[in-house]
Amino acid sequence: MSETTYLLIITVLSILLLLVLVMRLKIHAFISLLLASAFVGLAAGMPFMELIRSLQAGMGSILGFIAIVVGLGAILGKLLEVSGGAETLAHYIIKAFGESRTTWALMLTGFIVSIPVFLDVGFIILVPIVYALAKKSGLSLLTFAIPLLAGMAVTHSFIPPTPGPVAVAEILNAPLGWVIGIGIVVGLPAAVLAGPVFGKYISKRIIVGPPDFVEYNAEKVLASRQDFWTILFIIVLPLFLILIATSLDMVVGMGELSGENYWVTLFQFLGHPFAALTIATLVAAYFLGIRKGYKAKQLLEFSDKALAPAGLIILITGAGGMYKQILVDSGAGEALAQLFITYNIAPLIMAYLLAVIIRVIQGSATVAMITSAGMMAPIIVQLNISDPMKALICLAIAAGATILSHVNDSGFWLVKKYLGLTEKETLQSWTVMETIISVSAFVFILFISFFIR
Repeated sequence: MSETTYLLIITVLSILLLLVLVMRLKIHAFISLLLASAFVGLAAGMPFMELIRSLQAGMGSILGFIAIVVGLGAILGKLLEVSGGAETLAHYIIKAFGESRTTWALMLTGFIVSIPVFLDVGFIILVPIVYALAKKSGLSLLTFAIPLLAGMAVTHSFIPPTPGPVAVAEILNAPLGWVIGIGIVVGLPAAVLAGPVFGKYISKRIIVGPPDFVEYNAEKVLASRQDFWTILFIIVLPLFLILIATSLDMVVGMGELSGENYWVTLFQFLGHPFAALTIATLVAAYFLGIRKGYKAKQLLEFSDKALAPAGLIILITGAGGMYKQILVDSGAGEALAQLFITYNIAPLIMAYLLAVIIRVIQGSATVAMITSAGMMAPIIVQLNISDPMKALICLAIAAGATILSHVNDSGFWLVKKYLGLTEKETLQSWTVMETIISVSAFVFILFISFFIR
């Protein structure tokens, strides 16, 4: 058996080990990724202390970036949550679109709100609006819930600073500006197909009314009408700054401007995710916190609560960094790259299929994204892929990790509970919606890849 074949077998076995640890033995994904990484290193014959150094380097290299971005994003999302900003956005977007286009308004609301707010939190905040609309119109709850969920699911998977795409971009060394820009182009049409279009179809086949015990209370919204544009500005601000910086990087790279120009370097600094998210968080703390009457101590408490769930994501992402580093240092990554070159396998297709397989088997989109990114990272280094193509590979992984949410995914049970669906109805609605997002987004990604090299 050749060394390349042996290393490929080790890599496949590490994925199987990861799945057994997470699914069968119910070991936390962080520990499971750590053990899978150690397995690859030891099986590849790495010296013990070299293995330790490689694990440490992999963890440190990714956490130096991801911890700050995810932490700031979590605090920004919490401020939007406690201030009533999500409800305010929903109220005014629905009002602007009009009753006849409410489903499109809900899709756009979900798309915007889920940029800084975790999907499950955003859905819980906004689902009372869905209840109220269903009660008022007499239509099935799914008429309004599916478009909202589709918008949220798309940005949750494709648009930084949500943790999944940020983690994948960092592991693959893809510029966030490219991921954001292409993610919006890919995500919006996918959200339309999975949201208003599919929602109209499925709501005629599954008729479910709002639960009697919940009513939409508009007091918080009515008290903050003047804040709509401020809230929208706060959400869009970091994305705008990051995109400006990426555009300047391209211009500097083409030699049309000097990277030493003061204004160029200033905007590159302001558009770095660290600076962009810090600015947005401080603006949110003032306008959504202090101006709302919250004291400094309360803002501190909000930050503490926001960072608790973020800590889990940061650790899992760090473990993904370890897995990537071990694949590189053990030579397994080079073996994978050689396989791609020998059989002319398209990285986009492989990235998507890896994420699909891991997602369907073990359920967690985050684990699927991070594990797939860890396997693709050394391949990208060997193949010398451009920044735009790296962004497409990031989005292909995100699309694959979105597919077929079913009973092993916590999101499945969240939707079932809040919409009062049976397991079969949740599979027919939520699971199909997620799959439409995955497949349609991947088709758009493949189409864009013909124009990017």
